[in-house]
Amino acid sequence: MSHTLLLTMTGIAILGIIVTITVWKIPPVIALLFGTIFLGLTTGVGAEGTTEAVTAGFGEVMTDIGLLVTFGVLLGSLLTLTDALPRLIEAMLRVFGPRSIPYVFAVSLSSLFTSIYSDVLLVLTAPLARRLGPRLGPRGKALMGGALTAGIETGLVFVVPGVAALAIAGLLKVPLGQMFWYGLIVGVPTAVLTMLVFAVLLPRVLRWNPDLDEVPDAADPSIPDATGTEPAAPATGTARQVMVAGESERITKRAQPSLTLCLLPVVAALLLIALGALAGNLGWESPVLTFATDPVIAMFAGATASYLLTSRSHSRDEIHAVLGRGLASCGPILILSGISGSLGAVIERSGLTDVLGGAFSAGILPPLILVWLVAAVLHIALGSISVAAITAAGILAPLAGSLDTPMVFVALAAGSGALFLPHVSSNFFWMFQTMLGLSTRGTFKTHSLAMTLSSVISLPLILLLAAL
Repeated sequence: MSHTLLLTMTGIAILGIIVTITVWKIPPVIALLFGTIFLGLTTGVGAEGTTEAVTAGFGEVMTDIGLLVTFGVLLGSLLTLTDALPRLIEAMLRVFGPRSIPYVFAVSLSSLFTSIYSDVLLVLTAPLARRLGPRLGPRGKALMGGALTAGIETGLVFVVPGVAALAIAGLLKVPLGQMFWYGLIVGVPTAVLTMLVFAVLLPRVLRWNPDLDEVPDAADPSIPDATGTEPAAPATGTARQVMVAGESERITKRAQPSLTLCLLPVVAALLLIALGALAGNLGWESPVLTFATDPVIAMFAGATASYLLTSRSHSRDEIHAVLGRGLASCGPILILSGISGSLGAVIERSGLTDVLGGAFSAGILPPLILVWLVAAVLHIALGSISVAAITAAGILAPLAGSLDTPMVFVALAAGSGALFLPHVSSNFFWMFQTMLGLSTRGTFKTHSLAMTLSSVISLPLILLLAAL
């Protein structure tokens, strides 16, 4: 089959995926599988070859990331029961002071809490942001909105065990320890620099106007009044309302483990993964070390330790309910990642790899910038960071051998591009608007701008690391 016809069929397949998701509102997993099958049948792979590629690609990705994503999400779900996030932020505020609030949010969300699914993390942190915003003045809510976006979304795509970071690393065969170190080097500075630039633009360029950009808060005892007065503390022993993934559940308040103990399972799991990467680079060989630092074992150990820890302060029913919601949230990501692997397998069998490899090596633009552009276009079209990043990784996976750059930087570039310009086609956009109490105009000024800044700021950092 000619290269022109291959590219034409690929363009039709990708455009069909975009149209079925954005116009016909078909679930991404169905649209992506439909496009994959269409590509296989129209590019000479054949009916039998297409089904074999679909199942083989899906199975290979599940082997790489299935357990990792599952244990990562379960670890994050258990972490939500311990109140670790608000307690850590309160502790950091005592050290750094109230003016550091946006940066405290951005750093902690982009590094320590990436295992919590992004939608759940937004639900957990938005009330805190709305409560603390008035302390920062008339633009406080905007600053807190930018901090939430910069922290949650950069952690999602760059820092293991963020779900999108795990999926991209699995699709592109990037060692997880390597993804963790480089993702942390890119993700945390990106979050901080995004907030610095955002804070400068907010009064001078965006001209934030609370009357137009915010929705007045309804009477809510958890949110202070305009003077910044703290709400009264709830009576001891009363039930607190907890929002997780859009559902409210009454959970009886008990004595929680110490903050150090709550964070220990996450920190220990990440340190084991990082140690495994270091041992590989230094040539350390030990069966015990290899077993203990295997990412699946490390994440399983962290999830188990967190389960044992939370079982001391919460009933079995509460824990199982949270775990059930966690499994429900990671299911679509796993299926989507697997089907992206199927797409990559079909691309490889169709001969399109050579064509795309030639396009990436033609020298028109550096490969990492092309990767960024692919993910950015997919995000603008599809409206989902995870879908865009994972789909871009699925398309690029067969090109691993032809790109003259380490795959960890390809993975980071795909995540960076997938942050670019969120808008009204994104479910997270509307969740963000509702949870922060912003107008649509205000959501564009905070969520859309902060994510676009993160995308643009992170790309030079990735290019710099790749050049070293």
